[in-house]
Amino acid sequence: MLKNCIYLDNNATTKVDPQVIEAMLPYLSDYYANPSSMHTFGGQLAKDVKKARENVAALLGAEESEIIFTSCGTEGDNAAIKAALLAQPEKRHIITSQVEHPAVLNVCKLLETQGYQVTYLSVNSKGQIDLNELEAALTGNTALVTVMYANNETGTIFPIEEIGARVKEYGAIFHVDAVQAVGKVPLNMKTSTIDMLTISGHKIHAPKGIGALYVRRGVRFRPFLIGGHQERGRRGGTENVPGIIALGKAAELELLNLQEATKREIKLRDRLEKALLEKIPDCEVNGDVKNRLPNTSNIGFKYIEGEAILLLLNKHGICASSGSACTSGSLEPSHVLRAMGLPYTTLHGSIRFSLCRYTTEEEVDQVIAVMPEIVEKLRALSPFKNDDAGWLKQQEQTLVNR
Repeated sequence: MLKNCIYLDNNATTKVDPQVIEAMLPYLSDYYANPSSMHTFGGQLAKDVKKARENVAALLGAEESEIIFTSCGTEGDNAAIKAALLAQPEKRHIITSQVEHPAVLNVCKLLETQGYQVTYLSVNSKGQIDLNELEAALTGNTALVTVMYANNETGTIFPIEEIGARVKEYGAIFHVDAVQAVGKVPLNMKTSTIDMLTISGHKIHAPKGIGALYVRRGVRFRPFLIGGHQERGRRGGTENVPGIIALGKAAELELLNLQEATKREIKLRDRLEKALLEKIPDCEVNGDVKNRLPNTSNIGFKYIEGEAILLLLNKHGICASSGSACTSGSLEPSHVLRAMGLPYTTLHGSIRFSLCRYTTEEEVDQVIAVMPEIVEKLRALSPFKNDDAGWLKQQEQTLVNR
C-alpha cells in the first residue's frame, strides 16, 4: 500500500526526487570530507557546496552570497525573526498575521512574554489580509513584519510586494516564510522588497532536515546558531553536505520544471474541484480561488468530520490531510479556517488535497470516484444534515463532554 498509495498531501512533505537521491548518495559514502578542511579532499566538497548554493540562489533569483543553509523552515523562521530584532534593539513591535505557521506564531507569542508588542493581522473569508489594517499597524517602532507567502492550508497567496512596499516606508525588516511557495511560483529577490525569506527542502522533493534562509545583501544579520565560521559566520555547525547537495539538485529541478508543473497542477486541481463540487452537495472551496498556489485545494464538506473522511480515504489508499487539529486530541478546528470566519458546519469537514509534479490524472480521477460515496456514507450517519443549529449544538456538547 505504501508504494501504491495516491499521495495528495504534498504540502506536508514531498517524495524525494530520484535524481536528488542519486546526486546526494555519493556524499553519504565516498565524499565524506569536511568542506571546511584545508586539504584538497575538503576543498572539493567546498566547491560542491558552493555549486548547490548557486542553484538555490538561482531558484530564488538571488545572489549566491545571500543564501544561508539551515536545517529546516522552522529554523529559518526563528533565525530571521531573532536576527531582525537583534539588529534593531530599540524597536519593540512586530507585525504578523493570524494564519501563520506555528514556527512564526509561537515565536511571536513567546516574544510577547518578553516585552514585545505583536500585532496579529486578521484575514477575510478568502484568507487575505487587509492592507489598510497593515498600514494602520505600522509605526516607527515596528522592527519586523513577518508573513507567509502562501498559506499551507488553503494555498492563498498574500500580496507580498504590496506588503513589502508599505513595510519599507517605515524602515522595518520584511521577512517572508515562503516554504509553500518556493518551486510553485516564480521568485526574483533582485527586484523584490523581501529582506529575508525561508525555504524548506522537503517541500520541493529534497529530504527532510535541510533548508535555506535568504538574507538580502546589506541586511544586518546576527547568527541564530553560534559556533564556527561556517556559512560566512552566519550559522555555526559543520555543513550537512549530503542535504545541501540534495537541496541544490532539487532547486535546479524545480526551476527547470516550474512552468510545466504549474500548468499541470492547475489543470488537475481544477479537475478535482469541479468534479467534487458537481457530484457532492453542500461543499465549497476554502480560500482565495483567484490568488492561490497551483497545487492546493481545500474543500469544506458540511455536517461531517474531516478525520472520518481521512480514515475512509485511507482505506482506499489515498493520502490527504484535514483542516482540523483533531489528530492532536482537540476538537478545535484549524486556526487558519477559524480566522477566515468559515461556518462552524464547514470547519470540521475541511480536507486539503495538495498535488505535485508526480500527481497523475488517474490518481485525481480515483479520488473523484470515491469521495461522493464517502461523504454520502458519513452524512447518512449524521442526523444533522441541513440542520446548522443542530450540528453546532452537537459540536458544542462534544467539547463540553471532553
